[in-house]
Amino acid sequence: MKNKTNFLSQEGEARPSRCPDNSAFKQQKLPAWKPQLNIATVLSSFFLTGAFCLSVGVCLILSANSVREIQIDYSDKCSDCSKLRENSSNWNKECYCSINFTLKEDISGDVFMYYGLQNFYQNHRRYMISRSDAQLLGRNVNIQKSYCAPFTTYQNGTPMAPCGAIANSMFNDTIDLFYNLNASVIQVPLLKTGSSWWTDKNVKFRNPKSYNLSSAFAGTARPPYWQKPVYLLDEEDERNNGYVNDDFIVWMRVSAFATFRNLYRRVRRVRQFADGLPAGNYTFHISYNFPVTKFKGRKHVILSTVVWSGGSNPFLGIAYVVSGAAATLTGFVITAIHLKLRKQKTYFQK
Repeated sequence: MKNKTNFLSQEGEARPSRCPDNSAFKQQKLPAWKPQLNIATVLSSFFLTGAFCLSVGVCLILSANSVREIQIDYSDKCSDCSKLRENSSNWNKECYCSINFTLKEDISGDVFMYYGLQNFYQNHRRYMISRSDAQLLGRNVNIQKSYCAPFTTYQNGTPMAPCGAIANSMFNDTIDLFYNLNASVIQVPLLKTGSSWWTDKNVKFRNPKSYNLSSAFAGTARPPYWQKPVYLLDEEDERNNGYVNDDFIVWMRVSAFATFRNLYRRVRRVRQFADGLPAGNYTFHISYNFPVTKFKGRKHVILSTVVWSGGSNPFLGIAYVVSGAAATLTGFVITAIHLKLRKQKTYFQK
């Protein structure tokens, strides 16, 4: 009688039971598949996985090797401009250099132009967080409370647009490509848009709302290392200005490695270049603005095609080949161990 009253409250009502409901889910009685592993299923799994990874890896490597690419290091070839840019007082002085090269064969299809940087560490934590995502969405925010410091305001209190170390260090060399055909020089038409991701262009970056961009950014100033304000990044296309400028968006997506390349331009397939770049003599005409000597960096310009698997990076193919080889080797090792143990078992049974 005493135990029975323990389950009753002071008002005489029964307390709720702590036992789970008598259902298949709460009583863990749901039907489940329990595979019965044997030597045949294990070995077939390893060999099939190895064959699949090896096949995919070989296809990826062959595809990457079929990419046509030419890479030119212009760090030393533009040494005079590099020395000029090392002095910050010369920021408003223009400096140009030219680099000649020859294509021995045609580069057919879509041709992409990249700029490459070496020994530039974008993966530093303080550098990566030095931005204001709210400002890049076109909102009126107090950037003093952001992580942009010390690139937030000037001494007179004028805020920077955009703020932060990432935006301030934006790559700003101008690279033009010319085709030398007999005695004439033809400028290769390049597309400035279409190099950024759709989500960046339409979701993550927006300009402040106003009747024009100059009034939208009124009361702000360009970052210290910039030569022009953000609303004049592309003076030929008003839709490619401000925070939605493709070059700016591509730069704001920081790299995980110290050596990287970013998409800069695409060859417009018109006239002589409808099928790509024909063989012949070419010239890169570079307006040198981005100094790299102080951090012992290098600069490259790359012309490349793409295939179904991407660019010329064979890393993914090598990773598949290594994984497939490891799975196949493991299968052979397990087979050898199984045969050895089976012989021993047969010997002891006799």
